[in-house]
Amino acid sequence: MDRTAYSLVATDLDGTLLRGDDTVSDRSLAALARVAGAGARHLVVTGRPAPRVRSLLERLGCTGLAVCGQGAQVYDAGAHRMLWSVTLDRELAETALGKIEAEVGQVHAAVDQDGVDGLTLIEPGYLMPHPTLPAVRVDRRDELWATPISKVLLRHPELSDDELAATARAVVGSLATVTMSGPGTVELQPCGITKATGLALAAERLGVSRRRTIAFGDMPNDIPMFQWAAHGVAMAGAHPELKAVADEVTTTNEDDGVAVVLERIFPMSPCGAPRRGAAQ
Repeated sequence: MDRTAYSLVATDLDGTLLRGDDTVSDRSLAALARVAGAGARHLVVTGRPAPRVRSLLERLGCTGLAVCGQGAQVYDAGAHRMLWSVTLDRELAETALGKIEAEVGQVHAAVDQDGVDGLTLIEPGYLMPHPTLPAVRVDRRDELWATPISKVLLRHPELSDDELAATARAVVGSLATVTMSGPGTVELQPCGITKATGLALAAERLGVSRRRTIAFGDMPNDIPMFQWAAHGVAMAGAHPELKAVADEVTTTNEDDGVAVVLERIFPMSPCGAPRRGAAQ
């Protein structure tokens, strides 16, 4: 495919567009400005639920759509409303959690509540993988199921993320989809829902085809997004499973890997402005 033919740039956040301190570099912001100047769109596709990504979208100047909650939410940032969302059945989630614990012993769990103002609830023993993200601690696990949820987050005191995810996939079956979205982040989400689900819905609303979509990511939860898009770019520090299916590997998120590729795809004109029409 002509590398100037992309009209949708889909980026993960953590480990991809964001640096380790949750900031976006000036270089990356300038690269995203090139995308907009060329008439293309930038779409955030993240595992974070909509309430936990709102401030980041504001910093990025995103007032349109965003795909959140591992693809279970399509959020309109400008209108602050959910255009589409799928919840995880709480009884199925509790059953899946029981099956996992029957295999590996006690795990520590958290949930993201559904909705634009949903909270992240964490049970005793659960440590947030991102200390900057707000969470509400509850006293008992049954309090996690008090209101509709979009997903369950799991951590094990001894097993690695890969080991926990592999065991969960083996025993959960069709009760939920198991994903791994970052260090210390194994998740259960509605069965059949992936980042590709939300990306496809958002792209349809935007009138953009998969053939004109380029995606950036760093973890196994980005694999469906890469499979859906025309071109998948993994970060240098990406999980080996994602690198195995990527079309190319860029530099790390700390070294502006997203910007490195976007600067190549959306070149500046001699007068210093992005070449319009490059991504029509």
